[in-house]
Amino acid sequence: LLPLVSSLPAVSSQGEFLVEISGTTVTITCPLEDEEIRWELFGKAQDTKGRKFILKDHDSSPANLSCSSGSQRHQLYLNAKVCATCEELDALTVAGIISADLLITLGVLILVYYFSKGRKGRASSAGDSRPRGQKMQRPPPVPNPDYEPIRKGQRELYAGLGPRGI
Repeated sequence: LLPLVSSLPAVSSQGEFLVEISGTTVTITCPLEDEEIRWELFGKAQDTKGRKFILKDHDSSPANLSCSSGSQRHQLYLNAKVCATCEELDALTVAGIISADLLITLGVLILVYYFSKGRKGRASSAGDSRPRGQKMQRPPPVPNPDYEPIRKGQRELYAGLGPRGI
């Protein structure tokens, strides 16, 4: 999120400009103390004569600004990103939103745990006709006599199954 209003010190070649951003309006304060300050934007003189220069409907494009009074001149390269629909959030608001989210998530987890804990022992409603209680164990299936293991005294039964040469 981009801030709705922000103040940034911008370092020029001889001092610090103060840059304030509010929506798409950028206000620059010149570091010179004089009241008769000339502003130039991209080398063209502007009508503003005070310490503050206001760029309305700035489009986030880089700009070269300078303010001068007498022999003193300060230059600034402005590369400010602006947003018309942005809202400012302070640290306390962000911390509150994160804390509330964590508490809600924890509450949902506790509810799911307690509701799922109570349903473990219940029978399903799928119309199961098997008797509940002890599970009936079936005996293992009777082995098929065609697959009996070879015993020592019965080699003649499988004598014809020797390895063949190809």
